[in-house]
Amino acid sequence: MRGPGRWWRRKTTPEKVETYTRWSFHLFAMIEFCTVGLTSVAPLGPRLGVWVLLMVALHAVICFATVSRALDWTRGRRPQPLGLLWTLAAVTAAVSVVAIGIVEYGPRGEDADSAAGAMFGVVLIFGPGIIALGVRDRRRTFAIAGGFALGAWLVAFALGASALAAFFRALIVLAGGSFLAFTAVFSVWLLNAVYELDEARETRTRLAVAEERLRFGRDLHDVMGRNLAVIALKSELAVQLAQRGRPEAVDQMVEVQRLAQESQREVREVVRGYREADLGSELAGAQGVLAAAGIDCTVSGAAAGLPAGVQSALGWVVREAVTNVLRHGDARRCVVRLRVLEGRVVLVVENDGASEGATDNGSGSGLAGLRERLAEIDGTLEAGPAGQGLFRLTAEIPLPSQAVPPSGSGPSGTDAIRPARLGPPTASTRPVSEVTP
Repeated sequence: MRGPGRWWRRKTTPEKVETYTRWSFHLFAMIEFCTVGLTSVAPLGPRLGVWVLLMVALHAVICFATVSRALDWTRGRRPQPLGLLWTLAAVTAAVSVVAIGIVEYGPRGEDADSAAGAMFGVVLIFGPGIIALGVRDRRRTFAIAGGFALGAWLVAFALGASALAAFFRALIVLAGGSFLAFTAVFSVWLLNAVYELDEARETRTRLAVAEERLRFGRDLHDVMGRNLAVIALKSELAVQLAQRGRPEAVDQMVEVQRLAQESQREVREVVRGYREADLGSELAGAQGVLAAAGIDCTVSGAAAGLPAGVQSALGWVVREAVTNVLRHGDARRCVVRLRVLEGRVVLVVENDGASEGATDNGSGSGLAGLRERLAEIDGTLEAGPAGQGLFRLTAEIPLPSQAVPPSGSGPSGTDAIRPARLGPPTASTRPVSEVTP
């Protein structure tokens, strides 16, 4: 059971919905073969029953293949299976005509009539329903069900059934076929909607990353734009003065040197502010980004009172963990717990929906970089599956005795952090999705 369970957990939500839809319609073909084909042999006799079994088996196989090809066409992976749809329609009509012929001219007896009636009804209901998967025009889909119902009435009446009996048969075919066709139409719509929602969630995640990059670009432009323009002008002026042999050229170059050193200092401050993550902002930003991606995020614990170096290191842990949640697996829930226990601070990030990409035992460059960063302050990092489709990342850093924050009212001796406002991150709730420094 472990193998199939891992196979299912590796699938994303849209892939799970597609698998469920595909096998739901495959199940109709299996039901048809078991409830109609196998049960017809005894009441119809060995000779006729075997022929009916083979016809129903052929119809079920064509239904099985049509489901696969039609759903692939719906997702844009294959061309529309027109030939297979027409083949299914022809076989459905042929089996239904044989069923009516058995009722009118075949073996007598209640069991034989019931077997032929079951074959007639199931085939004419399942056939239009499966065909509906491969038709894009919804009005045409229900017209197919109506056409099969009309054909059932005409054939039954032509083979000797009374007009009223033929009408009731056609009504049953119309009701059952329309219901299954509606089920097919709704299933395809739901499958496409799930894929579109998943694509929208990924788009929102990419937009959050792009917003952070734009913020950093604006900060650099604000810092460097004016200074570089002044440096260019003063350099040009110094060149002109030097060409004329004027001593003022030296003063201009000294000013250029001063501006260059000031720009270098300002750029370092911008980069330092970007690279040194603030733990409180990261925890708040994590809630905002995950909420924007449709993931329920719960944060407990407070960063107040922790040393700046510890906050920076744990802030990077939060960034990497949240990025892994967004990029890997199919998480619906994420829990972040920050605790101070006996002279050490422990950060735990746990999410469900873990996939193979998220359970690489920390072999990725992101987690390796985090281990190196934490090792510089004697910290440790553990990451891996925690059972039941969970993935857990645990960072632990020792605290100097004088840096232990005071006990609070929370379960871990810290105050509960205030819930961040939902929505995509802003400049104040920045770098969560961008991992690589």
